[in-house]
Parts: sequence; C-alpha cells; structure tokens
Amino acid sequence: MIPQETIQRIYEAADIVEIVSDFVSLKKAGTIYKGLCPFHHEKTPSFTVSPSKGIFKCFGCGKGGSAVNFVMEHEHLSYPEALKYIAKKYHIEIEERELSAEEIAQKNERESMLIISQFASKWFSRQLWETSMGKAIGLSYFRQKRGFRDDIIKKFGLGYSPEERDAFTREALKQGYKKDFLVKTGLTIAGNNYAFDRFNGRVIFPIHNLSGKVIGFGGRTMRSDKKIAKYLNSIESEIYHKSDVLYGMYQAKSAITKFDKCYLVEGYTDVISMHQAGIENVVASSGTSLTTNQIRLIHRFTENLTVLYDGDAAGIKASLRGIDMILAEGMNVKVLLLPDGEDPDSFSQKLSADEFIAYIQANEKDFIQFKAQLLIDETQNDPIKRAQAISSIVQSVSVIPDSITRSVFVRELSKSLDVPEETLYAEIGKKIAGKLKKAQSGSFTKPAQQQEVKTQKEELSVDKSHIFDYEKTIVQFLLIYGENILYTSEDNEELGLNLHPNQTIKVAEFIFTFINSEQELELKHPVYSQIYTEFLAHWDESGFQPQKYFVNHPQPQISAIVADLISDNYVMSKIWNKNDRIVKIEKLDPKIHIPKTLWEYKYKRIQELMKNVQQKLTQTTDKEEQNNLLMQFMRLKDVNRLIAKELGDRIIF
Repeated sequence: MIPQETIQRIYEAADIVEIVSDFVSLKKAGTIYKGLCPFHHEKTPSFTVSPSKGIFKCFGCGKGGSAVNFVMEHEHLSYPEALKYIAKKYHIEIEERELSAEEIAQKNERESMLIISQFASKWFSRQLWETSMGKAIGLSYFRQKRGFRDDIIKKFGLGYSPEERDAFTREALKQGYKKDFLVKTGLTIAGNNYAFDRFNGRVIFPIHNLSGKVIGFGGRTMRSDKKIAKYLNSIESEIYHKSDVLYGMYQAKSAITKFDKCYLVEGYTDVISMHQAGIENVVASSGTSLTTNQIRLIHRFTENLTVLYDGDAAGIKASLRGIDMILAEGMNVKVLLLPDGEDPDSFSQKLSADEFIAYIQANEKDFIQFKAQLLIDETQNDPIKRAQAISSIVQSVSVIPDSITRSVFVRELSKSLDVPEETLYAEIGKKIAGKLKKAQSGSFTKPAQQQEVKTQKEELSVDKSHIFDYEKTIVQFLLIYGENILYTSEDNEELGLNLHPNQTIKVAEFIFTFINSEQELELKHPVYSQIYTEFLAHWDESGFQPQKYFVNHPQPQISAIVADLISDNYVMSKIWNKNDRIVKIEKLDPKIHIPKTLWEYKYKRIQELMKNVQQKLTQTTDKEEQNNLLMQFMRLKDVNRLIAKELGDRIIF
C-alpha cells in the first residue's frame, strides 16, 4: 500500500496540463487549456484543463477530475496503478508500507501469479534471443516464416520455450518460485512424481492486461506432429480469464481511442502483422468465440468495430451469433471480407498501411446488409430457405437497442429484400416480445434483481422531490463560496443579526450551523454527505484548502465529482422556481440564495418526514405508538409552518 505522504507528494508534483498533454493536443484559451476530448468523438473542442484548479472537465461527455482521475480513465488503470504511473513520470520513488497478514493473504496469490508470469515472459524472451535453439527455431520462424521485424517481435515480447520438457519449471524452482503458483498459472503441469512445462517446444505469445502486465500465454507448436494441438493457451486462473481478454488490447488501446475505431481479427499473428503494417487499432479474439465481456472491453474505447474475415464461408456463418452480441451492446458493426486465400496476416504484408485502410474503407459493409446478402444469396430462390434467411436477418435487427437505428435498417431491408416494412416491423415486434416474455417468466430476472429494481424505483421517487438537487447545490456553495464572507455587522439591522463590530460569518460557517442545528437535516446522498462531513472535519485546520483537498482526494469518485462541481458554474433554477432552466452561480446573490436554498431544503425534508410518520400511523394499532407518532407529526407540522413563514408563505415546488 502506498503511504499517504507519498500520495500527497505525487499529487503535488502532478502538473495536470503536462500529464494531459501526453494524450491530448491542448491550446491555451485565457486561463485554461482546451482540446478535443479523448473520451468521446467531437469536432469542436469541449474538453478543458484548469491548471489553477488542477482539474480537467469535458462539457461534451461530462467526464472530469484530477490528473489521477484522467490517467485512470484514459489508461484504464486502478487508483494505485495511476499513482504509480504519475510517480514514475516525475521520478518519485514509492516505498510501499509492509502489509498486514490479512492484506498479504488477500493479495499474495494474485501478486505471486503476476510476478511468476512476468518472470516467465522474460525467460521465454531470453530463450528466443540468447540461445542457439531459440535463434535457430523460434527466431527463424518469426523472421522467415512470418516476416516479423525484430522491433515488432520485441514490441509484443514474443519468446520461445525449449523442447526440453521441464527446462522452464526447473529454472523457476531454482529461482525460488513456488511450484504451487507455477501450476496455478498453468505454466507447469504437475503430479505427485512429475512436473513439466506446458509450453515446451513452442513459440510464445505473451498476453497482457490493460496496464501491460503479463497474465497469460499462447504457444504455437514447432513440431509437425498433427496429434499435437497447433495452439495452446494458458489455463483459466485468478489472473487470466480468456472470456475477458482480447489479444493486443494493451498495445492497441491508444490507437483505438485516437481513431475511434477497432478492427477485430482472429489470431495472434493477424494482430502483429497489422501492427507491422502500421495499423495498430486491432485486437484478436484468439480463436475463441466472442464473449459479451470482450465486446464491452472494446466498447470502453470505441463504439465502432469492423470485423475482418478471410473469406471462409463456414467460419463467417459460425461467427454471426457473435456479431448479434455486438449489435446488442449498441455498437456500430461493419464487416470486411478479404480476397480469396488471404487473411489479415498475409494481406497486411502485401500492402502499406494507407493501402490497407483504403481497401477497408472501400469494401467494409454494415453487418445487417452483409448478412442479408450472405444468406439470401444461398437461398437459390427456395421460398422456405428465403423465409428462414429473412427471419435470421430480422433477429439481428431486433437486438439493436436504438429504435432509430432499427428503423433505418428496416427501411433498407424492405427495399433490398422486397418485403413490406410493416411485415418486418411485425416480426421484430414478435422477437422483442418473446424476449420480454422470457424475461418476465423469471429466466433472467431473479428475486434479488426484482428487489434491486424496486429499490431503484424508491430512490428515484426520493430524487423526484429534488432533495439530491438541493444537497448538490449546498455542497457546491461550500466548495465555491465556503471561505467567502456572507454576513458582517453591517447586516445586523436588515437581517436582525447581533454581530459585534468587525465580526463576520463565512458561508461555510452559516451552512454548518444551519445543517447541524437538527439531526434530521443530515445529507442523504452518500457522496455529498461524505464531502460535507469531511469539509466540516477539516474546516478549522490551518491551511485547509477545500478545493485542492477534494480534487486530490484518495477516493477517485470524490475527486471526479468535486472537479465536476467546481468546474460547473451552473445550478438548476428549479430549486427556486418552477422552471427547469439553469442559471450561472455568479449571477446568484449568496445573501439571498444560500439561506433560501437551506430553508427550502429543510422544508422538503420536513415534508418527507411528515409523510413517513403518516405512513407509520396507518400501519400500527398500538395506542402508545400512535400517540407518539401523532406528537411527532404535530411537532413537524409546527416546524413546517415556521419555515413557510420564513419563506414568506410561498408554495414550494
């Protein structure tokens, strides 16, 4: 675990403009910097960086936060990994404190497996480059057979595992790595009286997670024996789940974000060859059936996916269900059919990057159109086969979540298939209704999920009363105006105050006094409540800088929300009137709107409490409890009447 004082050094050293500039081209605009948002596609810059506040904010997609939040979001790293990334950039040495026995037990297995995998990757690489057998067999295969350049071989960390059955296992044990973890990673196959290498006699393709750590391996045999599996992958483990991983994603993520597009191929060598050709936004499913988690992994970086096929009809048909899964995730899917006899590996070696991209752009087709052409061409005017093909095409359209996109495809399909739009809509309706019926029957919605839906509805009903809107505004006032003076002794006569000469009341002090006056007014929203509580706890500390404290908060969620609050100069006007417009904070009069916000918040909370008491009264028959509830209700009603008077007997919406 990183010590708190080191975390503070990292935050203080981090220059947010410098860090963001590694990924985004920024231009100075007054006191801030602007650029195109790296998190969503845009033509006009709405992404801003404020060096004075130490935050970034995109007014297009809403993302915002500190330098650490940016690294986490852009590089898809955990909080500790993002801290280490920035520490490395600014040459800050991290000495992690010694963990407790419980913490070691939680981390030990996963960390040990990651360390062993990294050791294995380096060992396989040394075998490839430094041994005579590695050079003669492995390096020769990559260079001559595959045509890979040395820089590409090193970029992907390719390696070689010797023919000797236990060469790696013996070396790992000699270096002190535990046999138990060698077996759990799948690098070693062991029994009571034996232990040998899983990947012996194979060239090695390390598989990385998003932060670049080796989590698994793929190995291709160098033997001609057909009884031996051509490719072999690591087993499922604590660190490697093949259904969650795409080969090449670590190397491709920046390019996918940059070009807002991802190419999906089948194998390791397809990815590597396309990189060598200059096309880096490419990943592979590594021969496994595409999974929802893999699709969502791509979707984190882009909505646009093109699937490359090598022309094998049987292989294309087998993958159609996977494409339906992509459509169901709301992605834009296109398909590219390569020339006969070509695959991405071979084809990319014949063309330059520009030529390959030009070919893709000229020949890729929307998946629905591609599927329609593929299936209808095979019907050979057989009406039954044609009906089955149309039904399959309609099935793909029905999974598309966006109704406008569905309608566009229906219009196009109606023309190309010569089927009335009404007929296609009717079939789509049947398929959607079938899925809903299946879901309602309990196949997809379990009791726990039903309870979760109910809870979400209850939370929404609370949110509709604008309570969270008030709490957000209260916290926003604290962060923006907290240290400002709200009242002075000059306000005594007008407001009925009793301040001594030169005595002042700051905004934060006024809010704290008001909220803390009654236990019933504690903030309900968990995040706003935490910000409020920590603000109060540190308020009297010398040198406390609220905005800096919360922007650099160790909880990324807090940091991101505060960055959003202090960069958003607007609040909802519906808090003070019927309109749902937004107004600039600078246009508000703190002396009027801060007290008004607090009184209206209290009014809403009292109303809510009164409703709760009324509900309890209808649910109990106990006389004593009824009397207590009635007394509580009358007290709340009196408070409510006083608040209404304070607000001028106005109706609050």
